[in-house]
Amino acid sequence: MKTVLTHLLLFLSIVLSAQTPYPQITNIPGRNATCLDGNWKYIVDVYNTGAMDYRANPIPDRSSFFADRSFYSNQKVLVEYDFDYAKEIAVPGDWNTQRPELYYYEGAVWYRTKFDAEPKQGSRYFLYFGAANYETVVGLNGRRLGSHEGGFTPFNFEVTDRLKEGDNSLVVNVDNTRRMDGVPTVNSDWWNYGGITRSVYLVETPETFIREYSVQLKKGSQGVIEGWVRLDGPDAAASVNVSIPELKVSKTVTADASGLACFEIDAKPVLWCPENPKLYEVTLSSGADKVSDRIGFRTIETRGDKILLNGKEIFCKGISIHEEMIGGAGGRANSMEHARALLAEVKAMNCNFVRLAHYPHNENMIRAAEEMGIMVWSEIPVYWTISFDNPDTYANAECQLTDMITRDRNRANVIIWSVANETPLGESRLRFLGNLISKARELDPTRLVSAAMEKVEKPGRMLTVNDPLTEIADLISFNQYVGWYDGTPEKCDDVTWTFDIKKPVIVTEFGGGALYGRHGDVDQRFTEENQEYLYQKNISMLDRMPGLAGTSPWILKDFRSPKRMLGGIQDDYNRKGLLSEKGERKKAFYVMQSWYGTK
Repeated sequence: MKTVLTHLLLFLSIVLSAQTPYPQITNIPGRNATCLDGNWKYIVDVYNTGAMDYRANPIPDRSSFFADRSFYSNQKVLVEYDFDYAKEIAVPGDWNTQRPELYYYEGAVWYRTKFDAEPKQGSRYFLYFGAANYETVVGLNGRRLGSHEGGFTPFNFEVTDRLKEGDNSLVVNVDNTRRMDGVPTVNSDWWNYGGITRSVYLVETPETFIREYSVQLKKGSQGVIEGWVRLDGPDAAASVNVSIPELKVSKTVTADASGLACFEIDAKPVLWCPENPKLYEVTLSSGADKVSDRIGFRTIETRGDKILLNGKEIFCKGISIHEEMIGGAGGRANSMEHARALLAEVKAMNCNFVRLAHYPHNENMIRAAEEMGIMVWSEIPVYWTISFDNPDTYANAECQLTDMITRDRNRANVIIWSVANETPLGESRLRFLGNLISKARELDPTRLVSAAMEKVEKPGRMLTVNDPLTEIADLISFNQYVGWYDGTPEKCDDVTWTFDIKKPVIVTEFGGGALYGRHGDVDQRFTEENQEYLYQKNISMLDRMPGLAGTSPWILKDFRSPKRMLGGIQDDYNRKGLLSEKGERKKAFYVMQSWYGTK
C-alpha cells in the first residue's frame, strides 16, 4: 500500500557537487516568463530528516530505494518525499502567518509543485526565485539544481537540460534557521519569516540572450544617456540595439567577445523627480531576444551639506518601512497591491522618500515607488553584531549587495545604497563596511552610498556622530532616539548637534512607541499622546540640526518582532509605527504629515 514515504525519488546529488546559482537575470517582468505561484505542497522537516548520512544512519525501510549504496556512502543526500498527502501553502508567502502552528517556527520546510512545460528547441530555460528565507536548496525532476544563501535577494538556475515535456516536479527546501555567521546574524529586531516569500518564474530565453543591462544618465550630465548590455550565450559577440522611441533614439553597438556592449547616446530626456516621475519605454534587442523596460533618468549627487537631485537641492521627506503588509493576517508584503497600500500611506504623509529597512525589499515595492515619485534608500541586512572577522560572512554580504544593485540599478528612484545598520565600532567592522562601500561604487558609481550609523553624546549635551565611516560614506546618516531610549522628550530642547565634516545629514531613525487607541497624558509611555509629544519635540530639535537633508523616522507601521514582549501593549509587535498593523493612523502620523507639508 502506498504510504507518505513511498516512491522516494532521488532529489540531490552529493553535496560536494553542489551548484551555485546562475548569474542573475534582470527585469523578469519584461521577459517571457511563466509564473509558478499558487498553492504548493509542503512538509515541515523539524529534524532535517530529508538530509541523512545513509552510512552513519541507515534506515532499513528506505535502503531498498537505493540500489548502489556505495554511491551514497558517507555523503549527505536529500530525497524528494511523496507529497500526495501533504497540505498546501501559498507561494509566495511566509509560513509563519499562514499556519498558526508555524508562527514561531525556525527550521526546514520542503515545498513541491508540479507544472507542465513544452520545451522548445533553440530555447533556454531558467527557474527564477524572487527570494526565499534563508537557505534554499532547489531540485527539479529528481536532480539537484543548487543552493542559495540569503533571504532577500533573487536567484536563478538554468534548467534547459532538465526540463521535461509535460509534467515537471519542482522541490524546494527552505531553512530559516538563524546563524551566527549569517547576514543577518542571529540577533535582529524583526520577524524571521520563513518560506518562499517572493514569486517564482520559469523564464524562457533564446540561446543567446540579454542577461542584464544598465541604462541611465552619464554621471555629471543631463544630456547623455550611457549604459551597457551583457549578452549570454554561444553568439555573445553580436550586435545590440537600444531604442527609446519617445526620445527618437535608436543606436546599435556590437558586443565584445565576453558579450559586453557599451554605448553613449545624446538625448534630452525629461528628468525623473518626485513631482514628475517620468518613465520612458526602453527596448533592448539582440538577435532573437528583445527586452522592454520603463526607465527614468535623473542625477543624484552631494555638494557640501546638500543633496542635489537633477542639480537642485532636495529635502528627503522620508519614512522607514519593513516589508510587512497592512491588515489581514499580516506577514511579508509580496504583491504589487501590498506595495501600493503601503506607499499610499507614505504619500498621504507628504513623503517623497522611503528607507527600505533592513534588507532589499521585493521588486514590486521599488517599481511602485518609482511610478509614484518616491525616492528610495535600499539596504542590505548587515545589522548589529555581524561576524565582521569572518571572510565567509563578508563574501555573503558582498553577494547580497551585488544582487541588490544588479536587480535595481535601472530604477531611477533608488538614490542611496546602504551597507549596514547600527553596527558597533571597530577595525574589522570598518574594513568590512569600507570594502562594501568600495564594491557598491565599483558596481554603480552614479548613486550615493552610506550606512545607518549611531550618535554619541559629548560633554555639555553636545550630540554628534563619531564614526570613521563618515569619512568614507557620502552622507552623515544615523539613528537617534532622544526622548525615547535617551532621556525624556524634553531633552530634545536641551541638546545641540555638531558635525566635524560637512556632508548632508540624514536622520535615518527617530521616534518611540505607542499602541493605537491607548490614550493618556503626554508623559505616559506607549500612549498616542506621548508618541505625538515625542515627535513634536524631535521636530523642534531637527529644525536646529546643521546640514539636515532628510529624515526617515522609525517606522511607517507596527511590525512583528519576537523581541517585543510587553503583554497587552506589544504582544510580538514593535509599536513604533505611525500606523497600527491594521493601518490605523496614530496621532504622530499627523505631526509628520504637517511638518513635511512645510518642507
